[in-house]
Amino acid sequence: MVSRRQIRAITDRLASVTIKTGGISIIICIIGMCVFLVKEVLPLFQSPHATSTEPISLSTADRSPPAAIVGIDEQQEVAYALRGDSLEFIFLEEATSSTAKPSSRGLWPDGSVTALARALGKGHELVMGTGDGRVIPVTIEFTQKFDGDERTISPSATVGAPIVAAPTPYAITKMAYQKTESNVRIAALLEDGHLWLTTSETRSRPDGTADASIIQTDLTSIIPGRVTALTIGSRAEILAVGTDEGHVYHLDIREPAQPILQDSTQASERGQAVTALAYLMGDRSLVVGSASGQITVWMPVREHSKTNTTHMKLIHRFISHPTAVTDITISQRDKGFITTDSTGEIRLHHSTSEQTLLVLTPQQGALRNTYFSPKADGLVSLSENNRLIRYGVQNPHPEITWGTLFSPVWYEGYDRPEFVWQSSSGSDDFEPKFSLTPLIFGTIKGTFYAVLLAVPLAVCAAIYTAMFMHPNLRAKIKPTIEIMAALPTVVLGFLAGLWLAPVLERNFPAMTAILILLPLVIAVSAGLYHLLPASLRHRVRPGVEALLIMPIIVTVVWFCLETNAWWESFLFNGSYKPWLEAHLGLNYDQRNAIVVGMAMGFAIIPIIYSISEESLSNVPKNLIAGSLALGATRWQTLAHLVLISASPGIFSALMIGLGRAIGETMIVLMATGNTPIMDWSLFNGFRTLSANIAVEIPEAPHGGTLYRTLFLAGLLLFVATFLINTVAELVRQRLRQKYSQF
Repeated sequence: MVSRRQIRAITDRLASVTIKTGGISIIICIIGMCVFLVKEVLPLFQSPHATSTEPISLSTADRSPPAAIVGIDEQQEVAYALRGDSLEFIFLEEATSSTAKPSSRGLWPDGSVTALARALGKGHELVMGTGDGRVIPVTIEFTQKFDGDERTISPSATVGAPIVAAPTPYAITKMAYQKTESNVRIAALLEDGHLWLTTSETRSRPDGTADASIIQTDLTSIIPGRVTALTIGSRAEILAVGTDEGHVYHLDIREPAQPILQDSTQASERGQAVTALAYLMGDRSLVVGSASGQITVWMPVREHSKTNTTHMKLIHRFISHPTAVTDITISQRDKGFITTDSTGEIRLHHSTSEQTLLVLTPQQGALRNTYFSPKADGLVSLSENNRLIRYGVQNPHPEITWGTLFSPVWYEGYDRPEFVWQSSSGSDDFEPKFSLTPLIFGTIKGTFYAVLLAVPLAVCAAIYTAMFMHPNLRAKIKPTIEIMAALPTVVLGFLAGLWLAPVLERNFPAMTAILILLPLVIAVSAGLYHLLPASLRHRVRPGVEALLIMPIIVTVVWFCLETNAWWESFLFNGSYKPWLEAHLGLNYDQRNAIVVGMAMGFAIIPIIYSISEESLSNVPKNLIAGSLALGATRWQTLAHLVLISASPGIFSALMIGLGRAIGETMIVLMATGNTPIMDWSLFNGFRTLSANIAVEIPEAPHGGTLYRTLFLAGLLLFVATFLINTVAELVRQRLRQKYSQF
């Protein structure tokens, strides 16, 4: 038969193997989570790259047209090249380095084309300017057809009715064009040096017919100097004009008959002409390229916070091209843009991150035109020797750098660089803001206020329970406090957000009075208790004295709540919200840091209390008895023996509570306004890393920038918790070694 000793040995061995297996499994799981988070985050910081295809030779005309425009469809299957009045479609999957198969089509045989322009925004809206001052709109469309699983794309071009750009029949040398639902606006520079703004507007009549009108305005007198660059915003409300002296003039053209010069800027070095202009998506930021190769981004900024008057200000500066900038093409997806110079070098930039992402040198000489694909995943260029150059671009996260994540960034519409988290908006031209600094700040703020409330209460309660409370009372109080840890945080957050926040808002003056009166009343009551005759004090069982103070505490709280209006009048001159704003410059939000601190502090009190109380209670009783026997009081024994001996456990309790507060989600999510602002004020809300993940992850597209940034936030929480726990364990071990003699 197997003896009991053998059974015990087998049981011990199985328990040892089980514990080791469980520990190793936990370590493997933690390492696996860390590896997974890193794997999801790494693509954010991978360098973009481009892949080129073999250049495609286009048909060669008898003479080289003065202007050319290229483009490509969303799937990058069909490209087009408009050279003068000749339009050619190139099916890229069928085309090779030899001459493309489709023949060119003449769009305007009745007159020579002297200038071309493209409208900003989605679609392919082009215009041709002629030698007699007319403008011919051209709309290019790509129609998709499905035959079973096979998809085909059919390109087509529609030529619109000519628009007379100026009353004088001079050739158009440069122009900008924009089409909206109600009108068409054209800025045309003529051969005689005059700059005309032409608006063609169509109004519907009640009888179903349409009435067309054209307004022509000469801008020559408004713009001093020789015009070298033009661009119109995508909403056709603003016009930017660059000159040979490096000036950029900004005009409000919402009233075409009376354009207003809003601002003038010295955008490049004097004597260096502005050679290219383009508004980024949203029409706020203007990209300026100069003859010296300089690339800058300008934006309207308010003079100061109390006015709406703005002036164009230099916001971003990029690495200069070695030669003159010849073309700027904006992205239809984000704040990215492409610039080319006179040597044929192509650069991909992003305005928000202020970085040059790619530098491409096609080795085909000067480029006549470049186009950024609609999905910002490719580009096409047309060289001087009529070769079509195409690149596929892999750049999924251009707005993310360490600077945009953790440093101030000057976003559109802001007066200065700031830390901002705003991941989405209802507008397509929105500039995403992924600064994690406000979220880290909110995490620290929420943790600080929760720990500020919980640590004194929990540690002091643990000291009183372990050292001064009667054992019978301790047997009831300790389990009651520990069972508080079982309350779901979602319930605490629900109560804090929907009950505590309104109650605190209504009774804030009373709460302030409680903070003032309660410590005074408790101190006075304790002093009076010690003044009582010893015969009366001895009738109270040792360790239950705290029960005598409970009615006094309840009475003070009730009194302050009942006299809330009087306290508001006495402390805050009748209304506390205007008083806080006038005297302290603080706005009171209903869901604020006080509410979160109270609710989250309530959640971590049981953890800190339980571990601290166990540490204090585990101090050997013979040491305490020996200290008391030598004449030390209980307070002296506590200060010089018990706290020192229990310090490793108390420190561990504080660190565990701190880690619990850092990772808290539901209480912060429900009890604060979730506003990612950086302010230590008690009276406004904040947003933490964990709450931000809970709020944003349902709306984050898989693999997108927001998705991976949220994983980065999770990785930061993981690392912060790991570091806190590691440091806490190291400190605990040192304290344990140092005070092991106790």
